[in-house]
Amino acid sequence: MEPQNIQQLLHLNQTKIVLLVMDGLGGLPRTAGGLTELETAHTPHLDNLAAKGICGLQQPVAAGITPGSRPAHLGLFGYDPLTYQVGRGVLSALGIGFDLQGQDVAARGNFCTVDAEGRVTDRRAGRISSARGKELCERLRRINLPDVEVFVESVKEYRFALVLRGEGLSGELTDTDPQQTGVPP
Repeated sequence: MEPQNIQQLLHLNQTKIVLLVMDGLGGLPRTAGGLTELETAHTPHLDNLAAKGICGLQQPVAAGITPGSRPAHLGLFGYDPLTYQVGRGVLSALGIGFDLQGQDVAARGNFCTVDAEGRVTDRRAGRISSARGKELCERLRRINLPDVEVFVESVKEYRFALVLRGEGLSGELTDTDPQQTGVPP
């Protein structure tokens, strides 16, 4: 759409919009032929919102592609996730108001629990409180890397943002989350 035509879409009004994104809501039945969590849930308020509003489905990337939350959220807000490769670290850092700079490398992290052998036992550290997450971030801020500023910022509960600032850093990060328990990162 041409920029001058955008003005045609603007209409002042007193209504409000709620965009409810139920990321990760899809579930599977606990037993064969059983109901999913959502099918068994008591949802009178959601039912009321659905009855009074407009509901729809969106394909944030393309038909047949089940994206992760990063590209799905970009698609929800009208960005083509195949064109705009914005990582979750950038979104997390900006979401907490961190002043990202052009040379920064940002990563989103989860605290996890490991056993004595270093195997992941809980990918979200028992869903620790935000206060505990802040304490852990404060401890991690003590990390020193030559010629790199290290920022470890609490996001919420077990989530944090890691920002590295320095010359010549690469955004080519690898993920240590094995996406399962019982194995090492």
